[in-house]
Amino acid sequence: MQRRYYGTLAAVAALSLAATLSGCGAGTGSGEVTLKLVAADYGSNASNTSQKYWDELVAAFRKKHPDIAVEVDVRSWKDVDRDVAEMVAKDEAPDLAQIGAYADFAAEDKLYPTSELLPIPTQANFLQRLNQAGEVDRVQYGMPFAASTRLLFFNEELFEKAGLEPPKTWQGIVTAAAKLKAQGVKYPFALPLGTEESQAETMMWMLSGGGGYQDAVNTGYDINSAANIQTFTWLKDKLVTPGLTGPIDPGQLDRQAAFDAFTKGEVGMLNGHPTLMEAAEKAGVKFGMVPLPSPDGEATPSMGVADWMMAFKQNGHREEIGEFLKFVYEDQNVLDFSDAYDILPVTVTASTAMEGDSKHKKLRPFLRELDNSELYPVGKTSWARVSKSVKANIGKAVTPDGDPEAVLNGIAKEAADAEAAE
Repeated sequence: MQRRYYGTLAAVAALSLAATLSGCGAGTGSGEVTLKLVAADYGSNASNTSQKYWDELVAAFRKKHPDIAVEVDVRSWKDVDRDVAEMVAKDEAPDLAQIGAYADFAAEDKLYPTSELLPIPTQANFLQRLNQAGEVDRVQYGMPFAASTRLLFFNEELFEKAGLEPPKTWQGIVTAAAKLKAQGVKYPFALPLGTEESQAETMMWMLSGGGGYQDAVNTGYDINSAANIQTFTWLKDKLVTPGLTGPIDPGQLDRQAAFDAFTKGEVGMLNGHPTLMEAAEKAGVKFGMVPLPSPDGEATPSMGVADWMMAFKQNGHREEIGEFLKFVYEDQNVLDFSDAYDILPVTVTASTAMEGDSKHKKLRPFLRELDNSELYPVGKTSWARVSKSVKANIGKAVTPDGDPEAVLNGIAKEAADAEAAE
């Protein structure tokens, strides 16, 4: 991972000597300004809510910038995207939002471009893959705030009992799942294709099978490609129909329910992100992690996910927003958030620091996967509609009487309609 970033790090260092963004000086000299930020909660309960992180960060920022106050309103992931959209629709946009999607607001000319907010060294310090994902028509509006990737988790005790090694191929998954089933494991392979986050599970399997949501050059959707149809036909025929995915129809199994079952020792294998690691450790579950196998065992891109920071034009606080964001993206602040929630940092320098720190050893596999990951097509305003269609329909592709090709054709048609409406 570090090798790829040497050039970028050099550019950041060089730019930092001379480049600054006009209008991003220390303080505005125009009296106190109060910025409003609506942010998503990464905590699992009141004791580790993100509000604590933001309160501490804002207090530290205010010491350096007494003329800029920041009010942070942290809301549940279940509500925050919708809530911000409603605020914008009422012409009550916050100055900043840290949520899951930005493209609709950018398309409506509601957001400041990143180039008007941050000095060039800060812009250049974002991981390149995430920078590109934050663009609409080659202009960056979405600033990456948090990232994660996915790995295949397996229960080491269940594998040892069944005499198994981590699978490297799809056939290896089937063989392991069959042995786990014979040992009485409730979910040999948990396959959450319910409405909670099935767009993620879907993308993981598409990439593993050589496909994806978009075509090879990422210019348009390719949801019903031959590779994707083959992947979901395999899932239906080889995992679901033989009963290797557990007692619940995958289309009715949500991600959190699958994660909860893993922490109870009821799951042999499933795809997971870094927060599952912490939950499993707290539950005393011994686990291993490997990249999701492919049909032939060759490496394939993993799925990466980023959440976004965006700045709204409505209140006109560009300079103050820029000052705050420069502080937000300082290495120590990025690392503090990553430490608190087992999230991957979004900047080159913070990523390099994390990879070199032994206390983050368990996150290194996720960091390496981020280097080779593919992200959702979040720069498309159509993505929200496509994601909704995937959540509603993909589980039907693997039911006993399901038709993977027909289901993917239906989602592809909705994607084409949504793209035509952009």
